[in-house]
Amino acid sequence: MTPPVPPAADAAEVRSTACNRDCPDACVILATVESQDGVERVTSLRGDPDDPVTKGFLCERTSRFLGRQYAADRFTSPMVRRAKGGPLEPIGWDEALDLAARRLRTIRDESGPEAILHYVSGGSLGILKAAASLLFERFGPVTIKRGDICSGAGEAAQEQDFGVSESHDLFDLAHSATIVLWGKNPHVTGVHLLPVLRQAREAGAVLVGIDPIRTRAAELCDLFLQPRPGADAAVAFGMARWAFDHDANDAKAPDYCENHAAYRALVEGHTVEQWAAQADVPSADLERAAELYATRGAANIQVGWGLGRRGNGSATVRALDALGAVTGNLGVPGGGVSYYFGRRTAFDLDFIGGVDVAPRSFPESRLGPEWLGADPPVRAAWITAGNPVAMLPESDTVAAAVEGTEFVVVVDTHPTDTTDRADLVLPTLTLLEDDDVLGAYGHHLLRESRAVVAPPAGPSGAAPSAAGGPRHELTILQGLAERLGVGAELAGSVDDWKRRVTATLDGAGAGLEAMRAGPVRNPFAVTCLFADRSFPTPSGKACLIDVLPADPAATDAEYPLLLLATSTSKAQSSQWSVAPSGLPEVTVHPESSAGADPGGRARLQSRVGALEVVVRHDAGVRRDVALMAKGGMLRDGRCANQLVRARETDAGGGACFYDEAVRLAPL
Repeated sequence: MTPPVPPAADAAEVRSTACNRDCPDACVILATVESQDGVERVTSLRGDPDDPVTKGFLCERTSRFLGRQYAADRFTSPMVRRAKGGPLEPIGWDEALDLAARRLRTIRDESGPEAILHYVSGGSLGILKAAASLLFERFGPVTIKRGDICSGAGEAAQEQDFGVSESHDLFDLAHSATIVLWGKNPHVTGVHLLPVLRQAREAGAVLVGIDPIRTRAAELCDLFLQPRPGADAAVAFGMARWAFDHDANDAKAPDYCENHAAYRALVEGHTVEQWAAQADVPSADLERAAELYATRGAANIQVGWGLGRRGNGSATVRALDALGAVTGNLGVPGGGVSYYFGRRTAFDLDFIGGVDVAPRSFPESRLGPEWLGADPPVRAAWITAGNPVAMLPESDTVAAAVEGTEFVVVVDTHPTDTTDRADLVLPTLTLLEDDDVLGAYGHHLLRESRAVVAPPAGPSGAAPSAAGGPRHELTILQGLAERLGVGAELAGSVDDWKRRVTATLDGAGAGLEAMRAGPVRNPFAVTCLFADRSFPTPSGKACLIDVLPADPAATDAEYPLLLLATSTSKAQSSQWSVAPSGLPEVTVHPESSAGADPGGRARLQSRVGALEVVVRHDAGVRRDVALMAKGGMLRDGRCANQLVRARETDAGGGACFYDEAVRLAPL
């Protein structure tokens, strides 16, 4: 018998969008969409070869996103938990939004708006996500989080030092004679920086790497230093001391640097050799790094975000800022201390009051204990663009806070540690279905994201616009706002909202229509910062650090290792390209394995938690480091943040992810 011939698929179509994940690159994606029997499906993804940053390739995480897009566990309808500890069950959108509005209104009326917590993180960087903040300000205002677990400490440092946290244009690195990758691991956390670095090397630039972990960046570098974790400021002070000793400093720096004399006195309080000893690096290597940085011409420091994720993180970035200033590497092409690109600065977001209007706020780094111990208590929470149970310190405490809250709503696409504990889950769109505008924190290009495929229908087969199926977050918020009596505040189509947040850009020729023709550069971002050596600080000068940072986190005989749970190319935070299986791995120096054989099982313990792990040996790892991948789920026994205490950085509300001492106990 002749087998039936399947219906022919319609011709494939290539559609363009932009990636909204928490990544510095905000890539332009070309999605191949095929239709069969009227059902469209994305069959492949690639980077746009004509985009100046994306350059035709995607990171591993996004290139494999279709596995997540079409995963069987995708939420396709609202889900409700009828009783605490019970299962999630599908319900219709009207019932879900009615329930949410009724519970939120009751709690506000009984206990005040501070009894409601609105938590939003960076799971999507779409600018229209700000609509949620507007709704909860108008309905409340309610309790919110403050600070930023990832970049808060470094941003606070640069705002204090320079008056703004911004960077030279990405392509200004073509003018750099030396580039320092300080805690920067571009192979994992910004792969589209790599072509720019390679081009700079081909043009004659020298690269220096500084990182406690010998990452793949070492392959690019002419010199690589591995300091003691948290001792990066000592490296910076030692390099500045070398520059002062060898007249490699800028003689005019006192004219544009506040606290110059005090800073120089601080730096000259130790010799180069003493600073090197504090950092636990060979003094000859520190001297060579200083010479390469201070004597070859314009030098740029690429600052990794991990530097700020310690108790002394803000002061550490300030030490790097000061090194750039006194060596004359501010205000010159090819110079700069590049930590962050202001991804929101191009957009009109003045309608959000934030912490200034909130009745109270919790530091994000300590959200678990602050939430759990709040007085008055948090009775309801609305969580979006984040998985706080997995991604915040003291995951068990965050989980207990969520579980102990009367009514928790989570807006997400797939199950997480947080949706596992939610009372109501509202399904929203993936990056291939979303419609928004984007800035980036790794360059100055602005993008529009457009849906390349429709979201799936709900379980009943209803169209997304009817009873079932994931919805645009703005649509979800508008449905809630109508029920809460603030519908007028959120009125308008997605396009209306795009035009609302890009109104100022229109006047500069970079508005929505320009974005639709292709990525445009933020017209308000300069190519070379501080070119006139003036700064938007109170004094008009760069403000140099004049006190020593706090000592790095210490280990001891009982807990001899520092846990560094760092980014992996396999996952975007807790969104894994391919779900990991088995026990998590921890990599240590062979002499630091506490007798655990390679591939052997052990218990990794901190003062607040423990995980069963598989041990790997690597002689390139420092003897005081235990290296893991971040982003594991609590539900899978892979969550490194279960071991990390909830502590706040010295400024900016960052989290001290890399200050936790641990030990291995073989099983």
